[in-house]
Amino acid sequence: MLIAQEQDHSSISLLAEVSRTITNENDINKVLRLVLFIMSEHMDMLRGMITILNRETGEIVINESFGLTTEEKERGRYRIGEGIIGQVVKTGKTVIVPSINNEPLFLDRTRSRTKAKKESLCFICIPIKTGTEIIGTLSADRQIEQEPSREKSKKSKVGEERIDLLQHYVDQLSIIASMISQAVRLKQLAHEENSKNTAVVTGNGKLPLPKRQKEEHEEESISEAERPANIIGNTKPIIALFKMIEKIAKTNATTIVLGESGVGKELVASAIHFKSRRSDKPFIKFNCAALPESIVESELFGHEKGAFTGASATRHGRFELAHTGTIFLDEVGELSLPIQAKLLRIIQEKEFERVGGSKTIKVDVRVIAATNRNLEELIRKGLFREDLYYRLNIFPITVPPLRERKTDILLLADYFVEKYNTANHKGVRRISTTSIDMLMRYHWPGNVRELENCIERAVILSEDNVIHGYHLPPTLQTAESSGTPYTGSLQQKLDAIEKEMIMEALKRTKGNMSRAAMQLGLSDRIMGLRIKKFEIDYRKFRM
Repeated sequence: MLIAQEQDHSSISLLAEVSRTITNENDINKVLRLVLFIMSEHMDMLRGMITILNRETGEIVINESFGLTTEEKERGRYRIGEGIIGQVVKTGKTVIVPSINNEPLFLDRTRSRTKAKKESLCFICIPIKTGTEIIGTLSADRQIEQEPSREKSKKSKVGEERIDLLQHYVDQLSIIASMISQAVRLKQLAHEENSKNTAVVTGNGKLPLPKRQKEEHEEESISEAERPANIIGNTKPIIALFKMIEKIAKTNATTIVLGESGVGKELVASAIHFKSRRSDKPFIKFNCAALPESIVESELFGHEKGAFTGASATRHGRFELAHTGTIFLDEVGELSLPIQAKLLRIIQEKEFERVGGSKTIKVDVRVIAATNRNLEELIRKGLFREDLYYRLNIFPITVPPLRERKTDILLLADYFVEKYNTANHKGVRRISTTSIDMLMRYHWPGNVRELENCIERAVILSEDNVIHGYHLPPTLQTAESSGTPYTGSLQQKLDAIEKEMIMEALKRTKGNMSRAAMQLGLSDRIMGLRIKKFEIDYRKFRM
């Protein structure tokens, strides 16, 4: 019983110190190193490792460690399902190895354990998760001495105590793995981005990528000249978009840009124009859904003087203004059928007449259209002309939604922070780990536009030059990210455990505070402060 009480008290001290480290330290690398150091002090840990999974390559690497040399750390590389660490990443289940010498799955890739010490060395490996996704592992070595005994009953008792002790360590490591999951997620994202563009860097230099991975890397790479200046992103879908823009821009083909609302279709159209041979010519933008049908026709094609009431002078339409350049028609799916007929003619024949006029006007215009609607569905409903659809669909481009390019979220967020720092004379310098986790978990139905609005709001609300989770809109708040999960915050949990232990001690001692304090390893003064803090009436335990 006394051993169990000592373990509980030690656990509270360990978790409290880890919590303070995570809260007070901003450097992610330092946080993880300090957490391993704290574990080594409180748990008599010989070695500790934090591994992360690279989802792009399927490789699991040691990111931070305690008790390993640089060479040993670099040797610790695994595939999913390979060895103990690979199995934990694959299954998401904790693995306890009471004696690594008797476990064939324990690979010891680091070669850091001597053969003589393996017999009494145990190994515990815990999955690190964000939600249900496995992002890495937290593992520890610990020397557990076997008490010599010739009697079977004594051996059995020692074995039971050993199992209880191992389970105690598992409980501690599981809580710590949950506490550091956000920091590990950030390290995972950074590692994946670095591995896309460089060879694997080791202490001895650079190792070339495997042949298949190298070919994939070459296919995904893009030069700075090909990268549009107005679009931010490094993920596979966005790199594919950049390459498509580069191909289309060199032609005069009519293009339609498809994608959900807020993905940046106008930016794509702008990139196509300014990479084309028409870049020094006019780029005219028009939103087809912004005006009534009668005004849309006049805006696009112009009108003659006296064509209708209020037409006091001849007006040039957008197509005339875009002559020799490019016109961008946003929300083209909102045009009425009569205007669609005129648009079809100007795309095919490069000619039109102004409203109220009879003179045919010739123009040299490249048309780029965009819509977030399903044009094929509109055709079936009779709301969009099939022949116009085929004329627009010569070169379709689909802009990926933000949820398919999650690792670009932080790049975009940093850009918007700088933008709205300048606009609002603010000095926000960083985004908190909790906020980053919220941004990464959200599904972004409004895409980049919604992200921009969220960051603008957060920059304005920030008072300490840091964007915190509570600065983000309620739509991004979850039980975990807002610090109000079902089980309470860490401090609430620790307080609840501490209060319960004190009450149990008072029950056992029938309300004797001095004896209860002695059992818990507390001084009488500290016991009194805890009784006051938790408003415990010790007298009722004397009944």
